[in-house]
Amino acid sequence: MKIAVMSCIHGNYEALDAVLLDIDQQKAEKIYCLGDLVGYGPFPHAVVEQIRSLEIPTVQGCWDEDIVEGLNSCECSYPSLLAEQRGKLAHEWTHQNIYPETREYLAQLPEVLKVDNLCFVHGSPHSNHEYLLPDVNAFTVLERVLSVDADVLFCGHTHVPYVRTLDAGQLQVSVKQVSSQPVEAPTEQAVQSLSFAAPLKQIVNVGSVGEPRHGRPNATYVIYDNETKEVMMREVEYDYQKTCSAILEKGLPPIFAWRLARGLEFAEKADDPTHICER
Repeated sequence: MKIAVMSCIHGNYEALDAVLLDIDQQKAEKIYCLGDLVGYGPFPHAVVEQIRSLEIPTVQGCWDEDIVEGLNSCECSYPSLLAEQRGKLAHEWTHQNIYPETREYLAQLPEVLKVDNLCFVHGSPHSNHEYLLPDVNAFTVLERVLSVDADVLFCGHTHVPYVRTLDAGQLQVSVKQVSSQPVEAPTEQAVQSLSFAAPLKQIVNVGSVGEPRHGRPNATYVIYDNETKEVMMREVEYDYQKTCSAILEKGLPPIFAWRLARGLEFAEKADDPTHICER
C-alpha cells in the first residue's frame, strides 16, 4: 500500500492544495500529516479545515502547540533579536486569526502516532521541538527510533527532506556501576559492557509543504510503499507567488515572502551573542 506523508504546511493553502492533487495522482491510499499546520503563512484556518475535512491523521507540531499553549516551549533557536521579533509577530498574527474550533482541533492532536512498524512525529519522539538533522549522531537517531519500537520513523520540522538508513549491526554500551562497600572501604567503579543487536532502521524527513528550505520554493512530501519499502521524495510546483502576495497583504513580515520564494531559511548573524530568547 502506498501512503503519503507530509509536514510543515504553515498556513500555505496553495501549497497544500497542489500537494493533495499530486497525492491523488500518485494513487496513495492513505495520508499522514506531521503537524505545523499553522504559523508563518496567511491561511491557517483554511489549512486546518482542509486537513479536518479529509480526516487526515495528524500529529501536533511545535507551532500547533505554541498556538494552543502560548510561547512556552523554549528551544532558544532564534539566531538574533530580529528573528525572535519576527517569530513573535507571526505567533500573534496567527493567534488572532484562527477560530476557536481551529484552536480546539490543534489542542487535541497527539504528539506521536504509531501504525504497525511505522511511527509519525513532528520533530522526534522525544520532543516536537527537537531537530533530527541529517548529520545527527547515528546512535542518537537510533535511540529515537528504538524508543518507539518502529522500523521507520517519519519526521519533519527541519523543512529539508532526506532519507537516512541506519544499518543493522551490533551495539556495545559500557555502563559504570558503583560497588556497594562499607563506608570505610574505598568506592570502586565496575564497568559492565552490554551488547545488543540493532536491526536495520530508517528515518525519513518529509521536508515541508508550505515553507521549504531545500533551495527551491516547491513543496515536498514523501510517498512510502509499505510492501516494497520504497521511499519516493516528491517535489511539487505551485503558485507560490500567490502565497507571497497574501503574506504581504495580511501584514506578516515581508521576509516570510522572500524566503518562501527562494526556498531558503533567512537568518541574520546573532546581533547579540549573549542573547537568550524569551520563549
